[in-house]
This record gives sequence, C-alpha cells and structure tokens, in this order.
Amino acid sequence: MYSKRLLDEFRKTGIDIGDRVKLVSSGVEFEGLLMPRPLSGDQDIVVLKLDSGYNTGLKADTLELVRKAQPKPAPPQDKGDELRARGGIAILGCGGTIASKIEYKTGAVYPSITPRELRMAFPALQKWDIHSRQIFSLFSEDMNATHWRLLADAIEDEIKDGSEGVVVMHGTDTMNYTSSAISYMLQNLPVPVVLVGSQRSSDRPSSENEMNMLNAVFSATQDLGEVGVCMHATTNDDFCHLHRGTRVRKMHSSRRDAFHSINARPLAAVDYRTRRFERLSDWMPRRKGGLIAKKEMNDNVALIYVHPNIKPSLISKLDDYDGIVLVGTGLGHTPTNAFDDKSVKGIIKPIRELISSGIPMAMSSQCISGRICMRVYSTGRLLMDAGVIGDGADWTPEAAYAKMCWALGQTKDRNEVARLMMGNVAGEITERSAIEGY
Repeated sequence: MYSKRLLDEFRKTGIDIGDRVKLVSSGVEFEGLLMPRPLSGDQDIVVLKLDSGYNTGLKADTLELVRKAQPKPAPPQDKGDELRARGGIAILGCGGTIASKIEYKTGAVYPSITPRELRMAFPALQKWDIHSRQIFSLFSEDMNATHWRLLADAIEDEIKDGSEGVVVMHGTDTMNYTSSAISYMLQNLPVPVVLVGSQRSSDRPSSENEMNMLNAVFSATQDLGEVGVCMHATTNDDFCHLHRGTRVRKMHSSRRDAFHSINARPLAAVDYRTRRFERLSDWMPRRKGGLIAKKEMNDNVALIYVHPNIKPSLISKLDDYDGIVLVGTGLGHTPTNAFDDKSVKGIIKPIRELISSGIPMAMSSQCISGRICMRVYSTGRLLMDAGVIGDGADWTPEAAYAKMCWALGQTKDRNEVARLMMGNVAGEITERSAIEGY
C-alpha cells in the first residue's frame, strides 16, 4: 500500500497501477509498469516492473505517465473452454509454477493462469487443434492419491472422447510421483500422456514455461503409448527431454534442466520449432486393444528414509500403515545388528514383525543410480529372509512408493502385492540399467 502522499500524486497525474511510467530517482531515469506496493516496507518507495522482467523499488524525484494500461483482451473462445471436445490435444490444468505468476503484494508465487490464458500467452499453440479444462489448481506438494485418481479419471475421459493426446500442466516438486502413479493406473495407452511444468513462473524473464509447454504439446502428437514428462534438457532454450514417467526425478531445486532420467536414457529429444523428435531410447508406440484402467490406489503407505541411529521404535510405530517403502543405503540396506552389538540397535526385528503381521515392505536405494541387490551382504540377506521386496529392482524411491500405493489398491494379499511390485508395469524395472547412470 502506497503512502497518502504518493496516492495523491498518482491521482493528480492520472497514474494508476499497471500504467507505464517514467521515474527519475537521484538523477537516473527508469521506465516501467507501476506495480502494487507490498503491504510491508517503506510506503514512499515506488515499485516498477522494468522491461527486463525484474522489479525495482525506488524513491521518486519525479514521476511521469508514459502510457495508460491497455485493457487486457479477452482470451479467444475456443471449443475446449466450455465443453470437452472430440479429437485434438487435451490440455489439463492441475496448477504448479507453469500455471503461476507473482503476487506483487507479497512477492509470493500462486496458481492463477488457466489453460485458456496460457493459450493466449503462447500464440504458437494455435497451430495445434487443442482444447483445455482445469481439473484443479494446486501446488504439487498439496497433491495426494485422491488427486491422482481425479486426474486419471480426466485423462480416461479425454481418451474415450477421442483426444489424440493429453498434456497435463503440473507442479515440478512431486511431478515424478504423479507421473509414476498415472503410469500404473492407466495402462495400454492409445495416446501419449505428457506431464509438463516450469521451474520459473511465467512473468519471470528466465521462465522456461513456453518452451516446455510447446514441446509437451508437440510430444503429445507423436506415436507414443506411454506417460512422459517433458522438461528443459539444458539451461539454454535449445531443446527439451521427454522422460519416461516412472524413470524421471527432479535433481535440482531451481535449475531449468532439473529433470533427469534415472537408470535410463530419456525417451526423446524434442524441439517443436524444428519438428525434432529424436528417439534416445526405446518406447512403446500408441497401443491398440483398448485402454486398461486400474485406478484404485491405497494412500496408506509410508516412505521411510533409513539413516544411522534409526530407532526400532520408529519402525514399530508404522503398524497402522498398509504398506511401507524403505529408502535404504547402498544396495538396499538398513541397520540389522547382525552381531547383536548392544551399543547399536538394528531394525530387523520390527521389520520382521511388521511383515509377519501382513504389511508388505519394499526396498529402494538412496543412491541415485544402480540396482537393489540384497544378496551381496548379510545385511541384505537378513532383509530378504524377513520378506522385504525389491531385490533386483532399479526403481526410484518415488516410483516404488507410487507402485506400492497402486499394488495395495489392487489387492490386500501380501504375496500378490509382492508379485505386482516385482513385475514391470510401466518401465519402472529394467533388465539392464543405463551405463551412464543419471
């Protein structure tokens, strides 16, 4: 909120929020859009959005109106804004930074841009036959198994209504959980399902949302029968990688090239501008024979990161869960106290007790690349003897977690859960891991 003195000056000069103004501060001239004033701080500081896309706060010696803000034109109406249409590419909105912009009153990023607004922001989308609808608008950390089911329902509806491909706008923080879950829930895909996000919000000059979005739509037109994640391949705006939904992981908190395929190569290198869709590894083409939907999920699953000094009581307290995924060390290990050293308490006893009570438990690894092999050391063999699932798997912790939720949604039988977990449903387990790791 600006001071009364500045508000009076704005009224006198006919300046409103959003107008383009020229400001002189200490003899230096600045030009930009007048932004709302944050609720806290010096109320005599004028906030401008410069042409670079960044904001600056300045004391104004003089302030001059350059151009009044133009009314924002209404987004063009298209067939997907009111009713779901047949054919074309469906764009489903779930929120996230790709659908976010800055709240200048607080400096926070919040979901606000609808799929319809994105089409207006990205004119190149008009070259494709697209329609869109908002499923929900959430930051991805707020998503859970209920939202996975809602999204799977929406994707299934689009496929049944004849959409030729589906693009899902999603927050990046838990995108790999969702992409894994959808990979298990919707099998034998007759069309591509491509999740896309952005590390930088749309009004930041470094945002990569446009390139990610357009490459995701381009990927959704290809002969692909899998769930993929389309994100920047490098820090430059040269091309994107399309990753398998059960193989991808966010490897950096803020870089534009944060996403990598783990224990596998990306499916493709993508650049819509040159129509490049270069195969980098094998993928399944669009499937025939009909979509297989197995959408039941059990969200009562724990994901536990194993660490030194972990207490047996922590494991024992997991008895109200229906399933557990351990993120073990190395080849898939936990403290087991194999030599009964009273100074170090292992957790093999409560692990045995939970599994014996009917709770399935799977192993993943804290290592980024590599494969679970619990047959090498006595630590791992004790875990296998206890019934821990996962020997030979090279899944990511997130893919293993989503798969346990899915497997428990299909059956309550521990042996059947183990069978489902160790079967390769959507490329989450491979016969041979990529040599170059991630």
